[in-house]
Amino acid sequence: MSRLAELVAEHCPNGVEYKQLSELATTVPGLSGKSKADFHDGNARFASYRNIFANPALDLEAPDFVKVKEGEQQNSVQRGDILFTGSSESFDEVGMSSVVTAEPSEPIYVNSFCFIVRPNRSDSLEPEFAKHLFRSESIRKQIRGTANGVTRINISKPRFMEVKIPVPPVQVQRVVAEILDAFSLLEAQLEAELEAEIEARQQQYVFYRRVVLRRIGAASASLASLGKWQGGVTPSKSDPRYWANGDIPWLASMDISDESTDDIRGRVTQAALDETSLRIVPAPSVAVVMRSNILRRRLPIGLVKVDTTFNQDMRALAPREGVDAEYVYQVLRADSEEIRGQCVRTDGSMAAVNSQDFFAWKIPLPSIEEQRATAAELRSFEVIVNDLRASLPAELAARRTQYEYHRDRILAFKQSEEDAT
Repeated sequence: MSRLAELVAEHCPNGVEYKQLSELATTVPGLSGKSKADFHDGNARFASYRNIFANPALDLEAPDFVKVKEGEQQNSVQRGDILFTGSSESFDEVGMSSVVTAEPSEPIYVNSFCFIVRPNRSDSLEPEFAKHLFRSESIRKQIRGTANGVTRINISKPRFMEVKIPVPPVQVQRVVAEILDAFSLLEAQLEAELEAEIEARQQQYVFYRRVVLRRIGAASASLASLGKWQGGVTPSKSDPRYWANGDIPWLASMDISDESTDDIRGRVTQAALDETSLRIVPAPSVAVVMRSNILRRRLPIGLVKVDTTFNQDMRALAPREGVDAEYVYQVLRADSEEIRGQCVRTDGSMAAVNSQDFFAWKIPLPSIEEQRATAAELRSFEVIVNDLRASLPAELAARRTQYEYHRDRILAFKQSEEDAT
């Protein structure tokens, strides 16, 4: 017999008592009387909707702040409080819980779209137990049943307080929490291990790419000589003729990542092409962000696989004959940190690439056949890294499913005979 089974047999041989929340706790509202401006440059920490939704145990160090005046009457959280999201756009996401498992070292307030359930007695519900309990499917099903709405789903607090939960003895609660915390720890360890493996493979790929490119024995060519570099423009957002029902791709600098780009969200109309300096750059092209504060951290470079227009903060290369776009993309990625260090100005309010220095940058340019072979070799290794990155969500989902199965099974306590009648 397991330790948990022994405790249940010892302390509740006839089943576990179930109680309505109204018998155990009261509700406490979140922030009131706050405007959007109060959430800029705040002086007090608050539990945001995002924090509550994402964390079974509230993150007490989350960087979310609100302005609260001295003496202002607002409710702050305390250890044992259970916070709930009071509204959402779907029934599956409403009423998500987050438990305050440690005593806050400073006042922490609560988002106005959320509310607090505060146990009447500190020893009735162990916080570490509650963080698992209120995310279990049996309790979540009841919580969803207390909500109503069409476009916006809202919790009915009177109905919410009728939700019935198992209240085993504290000794049982603590062991349940230990078991389920162990599963959660395994999930966190797996995530850390997979992310470390991805980072190691990424660094290996960066090293391998540089080795491959350095062995090329060919004359160098400046970036300016590789083809036609073209800028872009952002058509007036106030003129719907340029945007409404557009079907011509328009790539913004924020959408450039160090990957191939063939799914472009932005769209402009033919009128934007006819009436502005916007021009289509044929695929494949190489896009480089030339003006953005992201340049303070990295140089975004993308291989664009569709004909598209661009905004004004990028330059795109349409390669001339004898130049392979993917090869140029791989070389620029390999040199990106050196280029950023030598060509990017960061002394102004907006970081920017010095065009003269950038276009004078030289790369080895072998025959078109060798360029394509080199690009294919590097692509094959990149696929391995990307496949590993793609496997991370699946691995974590499998571990999450395992945790949820054991959580729901463990928390399905037999109801006491007296309580059932």
